[in-house]
Amino acid sequence: MEIPEITQKLLAAKQDMGLSFTDLEKILGRDEVWIAAVLYRQASASLEEAKLLIDALGLDEIYVQEITKCPLKGLGPVVPTDPLIYRFYEIMQVYGMPLKEVIQEKFGDGIMSAIDFTLDVEKEEDPKGDRVKLVMSGKFLSYKKW
Repeated sequence: MEIPEITQKLLAAKQDMGLSFTDLEKILGRDEVWIAAVLYRQASASLEEAKLLIDALGLDEIYVQEITKCPLKGLGPVVPTDPLIYRFYEIMQVYGMPLKEVIQEKFGDGIMSAIDFTLDVEKEEDPKGDRVKLVMSGKFLSYKKW
């Protein structure tokens, strides 16, 4: 996966300022995962959010306009090679159809929205090794009949 130049600049500024995504969450009042999606150009910020973010990163205002633009989303048509990202691909390969079946059994024929959606990353301490806990919440959208 090729990281866009603007993302590289935004991430470098974040690092230079010594900020975490949790710090940015407090500044913007938005979730850290959403903020990371803005930096990776998978989401767009409002003008107010962009100004707060760019100011926090100590960058020039030219970046405000860039992060308010509608992004081109997705990783592309290839299987991801980054091991962490690949695990999600693998999870969907193994559990995608079972998840679909269970969701449709509970909700009917439809999909989970990726637009009306939240994603939280939590750290669960465990004596056998800390665990990553992901909480996804998406509005259920029934398929319409016409």
